[in-house]
Amino acid sequence: MLRSLGQRSVTGTGEDPRVAELRTAVSRLRRELAAHPVEFPDRGIAEEELAALAAMTADGAPEAPRLRRSLLLIAGAIGSVSALSPGLTQVRDAVEMFGSPPRGRG
Repeated sequence: MLRSLGQRSVTGTGEDPRVAELRTAVSRLRRELAAHPVEFPDRGIAEEELAALAAMTADGAPEAPRLRRSLLLIAGAIGSVSALSPGLTQVRDAVEMFGSPPRGRG
């Protein structure tokens, strides 16, 4: 169960379940991207940022601003590839579990 920002449940292994969810989503999208037969101009960017996200999940709790930056780069790189849309949505949902970006001042 997720709690308010700053409070987290942990799995039986002591791992933050948000990190586990993000790791799973990133792994899935990396596999789907590797299997995608069509080359597109920004594929390398998507691959690099997915590798960076995978590394962040290996290091424990990643920083939300860095996660959002990687997500934006990945979405920009593969956003028009409809076959990868479900995997991208799963990554986006996992990133959102780390908190919303700060709102601008009114």
